[in-house]
This record gives sequence, structure tokens and C-alpha cells, in this order.
Amino acid sequence: MKTFLSQQKANRKVDLLNLLNLKVGNHAQTARFRKGGFKIGQHKVYLAKIGKLKIVWSRELPGPPSSVTVIKDSANRYFLSFVVEIQPEVLPQTDNSVGIDLGIKTFATFSDGTKVDAPKPLKKRIKKYIKLSKSLSHKTKGSKRYEKARVRVAKFHAKLKDTRTDFLHKLSTEIIRENQTVVLEV
Repeated sequence: MKTFLSQQKANRKVDLLNLLNLKVGNHAQTARFRKGGFKIGQHKVYLAKIGKLKIVWSRELPGPPSSVTVIKDSANRYFLSFVVEIQPEVLPQTDNSVGIDLGIKTFATFSDGTKVDAPKPLKKRIKKYIKLSKSLSHKTKGSKRYEKARVRVAKFHAKLKDTRTDFLHKLSTEIIRENQTVVLEV
């Protein structure tokens, strides 16, 4: 807080997000703001002691949020997570049931014979990964160049993770919406 005020007096531009009270380390870091600590605008969110932040909405909020969490991941990406109370949505009743066999070669085989292959995002980008990891290994740990290389590798891993989680969310949502009973064989 002292740094923030001294830099404000000197009329310097401050990276306000660096002043958040985040946990130490390179892993995901969070800061939570409760009611009264934030206000939501059309394209901006005001956070107490931070100021206005420009945001890109992934979807509309279904109701007024009770708290907001600022999340910074290891790839230096920032996310806002809102806690909103909603009524559970009841899906239409169906008589369908499906059995799922999880495998190694194919991600899943359904009881009706449908096979689902998992995305293999690393297979396409293996050369880039080798180049990035080799570049990281040549840097001196703790230096600025090491940190830049670490962020590049973290962004690469974040893309892979996002691809995989997107696939899993879409597949599980599709299975749940189409079937009443789901049986897994592991």
C-alpha cells in the first residue's frame, strides 16, 4: 500500500494488478473481493484499491454476483470468477441410457458403438515444445530471461490444458443432455 501511494504522488503509471495481495510463487494466484469491494460496468469492473479494469465477458452473468475472485495463472493470464446464486436448470426427461468404456487408443467408446477420439494437441506442437523447453533450460534460473522463457512454456502448457478441458466439458455436457442414465466401465 505504501508503494502504491508513493507512486501515485509521483504521478507515475502503476501496474495496479501487481499491487494485489497475491500468494507467492509461479502457480495460480488469487485475490477475493466481497460485496462492496467491486462494481460491475458494461466493459469494466471496478475493484477496491485497484481501480477500473477492462474486461472481455465470456458470457452474461445470470444474476448479481456476491463476490469476485481475480485469478492469475502461471502464464500471466488474468481471469475474473464471479459467485452468482441461480436456480438449478431442470433438463428435459429422456429414456436414453448409455454405457461408456474409457480406453487408451480411443478416448471413449459408447454402448451404441460410437467411438470418440481425444484431441492430441501436443502431437501437432511437439517441435515447438522441444524448442521452448530447450530455451528455458539454457537460461540462468532467477534471471529476467529465465522468467520470460518460463512464461512462454507456461503459455504453451495453458493452451494444451485449455484444449483438453474444452473437449472434456463439451463431451460431458453433450452426454448429460442426451442421456438419463450414464454407466462407466473403467
